[in-house]
Amino acid sequence: MKINLASVFVDDQDKALRFYTEVLGFVKKHEVPMGEHHKWVTVVSPEEPDGTELVLEPDVHPVVKPYQTGLVADGIPHTSFAVEDVKAEFERLRGLGVVFTQEPLDLGPVITAILDDTCGNLIQIAQYK
Repeated sequence: MKINLASVFVDDQDKALRFYTEVLGFVKKHEVPMGEHHKWVTVVSPEEPDGTELVLEPDVHPVVKPYQTGLVADGIPHTSFAVEDVKAEFERLRGLGVVFTQEPLDLGPVITAILDDTCGNLIQIAQYK
C-alpha cells in the first residue's frame, strides 16, 4: 500500500494552482472540469512526477472553513513539504512575497518554517538533518 493522493482545501482553485506551481514550484498533473465551479486539480513534485499527487480541493463543504480557521488561529500547518534546505527555501520564497508565520526554527532532528499559502492554509516546510 502507498499514498496516492493527499488533499489541501483551497478557497480558489485557480489562485491555488498558480501559487503551488509558480511560487512553490510544483507541476500541474491533472486539471479536469467537474461541474460549473469545480475541477479536479492535482500537482506533483517535479522531483517525483509519478509520486504522490496533491489535490487542490475546493473548500465548499461546510466543515472546512471552521477547520481551516481553527488551524490557522492556532498556528498549526495543514501539511508539511520536505525541502533540502529550509533556510534557502525560506529566503527564496520570502523573495517572492510569501508570508511566513514561523521563520526557520531548529527543532533538533528537523528545521521547519511555516508559510501562508494564500488559499486558507498554513503549510510547513521541513528539512530533516
